[in-house]
Amino acid sequence: METFRTIISEFVVDLKAQKLRAFLTMFGIIWGTVAIVVLVAFGVGFRKQTVANMHGIGEGLAIVWPGKTTKPYAGYGIGRPLSFVAEDTKLVALQVPNVSGISPEYGKRTTTRVGENILTPLISGVNVVYGDIRNINPEAGGRYINTLDLQERRRVAVIGDKVKEFLFAEQNAVGKTIFIGRTPFTVIGVMQKKTQPSSYNSRDQDRIFIPLTTFESVYGSVYLNNIIYQVRDPRLGEETAKQVREALSKKYKFDPTDQNAVWIWDTTDFDRLAFYMFLGINIFLGLIGSFTLGVAGLGVANIMFIVVQERIREIGVKRAVGATKANILFQFFSETFFIVFTGSVIGFIISYGIIAALSFLPIKEYVGTPVLSIEVVAVTIFVLITVGLLSGLMPARRASNLDVVECLRT
Repeated sequence: METFRTIISEFVVDLKAQKLRAFLTMFGIIWGTVAIVVLVAFGVGFRKQTVANMHGIGEGLAIVWPGKTTKPYAGYGIGRPLSFVAEDTKLVALQVPNVSGISPEYGKRTTTRVGENILTPLISGVNVVYGDIRNINPEAGGRYINTLDLQERRRVAVIGDKVKEFLFAEQNAVGKTIFIGRTPFTVIGVMQKKTQPSSYNSRDQDRIFIPLTTFESVYGSVYLNNIIYQVRDPRLGEETAKQVREALSKKYKFDPTDQNAVWIWDTTDFDRLAFYMFLGINIFLGLIGSFTLGVAGLGVANIMFIVVQERIREIGVKRAVGATKANILFQFFSETFFIVFTGSVIGFIISYGIIAALSFLPIKEYVGTPVLSIEVVAVTIFVLITVGLLSGLMPARRASNLDVVECLRT
């Protein structure tokens, strides 16, 4: 403990004696720390925002459409059209273990009006779990479709935010009546605004969602437009799609390898692509920051070599009165780490301020905002430790290996 205090006191004395040199040395570490923290934080924020935008349509989502057979199977020829019914969702849920949620979906464009405001949105007949699968979250004061709505075939609707804006402008839409065709529906919720770069049939902001049982009773529909399902493990998306096709093939008698008979859009492909793409981006940004910090480490090493040269006589005296090579090695190695530690702490504080300031800029929707996450801190600390070891080891070893007699003779 006493040795450690002595090293700190000598380090402080040296800093006071060489203020400009100490400042320039620490500035390199500060700048390098800021570079790696902000760059990697920007990469993490960009990844999170992009993934959030991609999941506007739903996370771990797959959409299934009926098609036409293109392969003969069990005595059936090609060109046979398929049609799904609501009961098919139960069949898939029972036979495919990786499916965590599934919903039938009807669709029909119908004139909708409130007073003189008229538009023709897509009307989607869906069930309760559809909202969770597709991220259809109602604004405060409203709600989504529930089980009673389906059981009682209620004429209720959840409308997209753009539909609400067109039909009601600035008025509160919840509790109001809209006419879908000639049928009155009560608005029970307005969808929260969300970013949705991908869609099918229509973007959610331009849709109206009603209970599927109500859709069946109003329009007399039997056959679905499509089925949507959510997977538990996105890494098994391709295998899950294969199992879904196999489950449907048993009922509708088609070749399970006939992908044209059942079209499946597996959005988990985006997740896999995004993972590897942003892994590469973050590694690249981390390398740029690491190189900057590495250059700062070279500066620290050069300064420590100069310090060793200036304190040769001091080293000789310490060795003459009993200090070991290990004592000298530990002293100069510790001084290097003090420089790196002090600079990195200041760098982290500055980085936090920059990241906090950037969070106020209107850039989140496009590139996200930097995130000072655990992974960012971990990467930076690892690089700092590496830089400290490399920049401190060589000067410290040189100081410890100096000849005592030569040191006293200097």
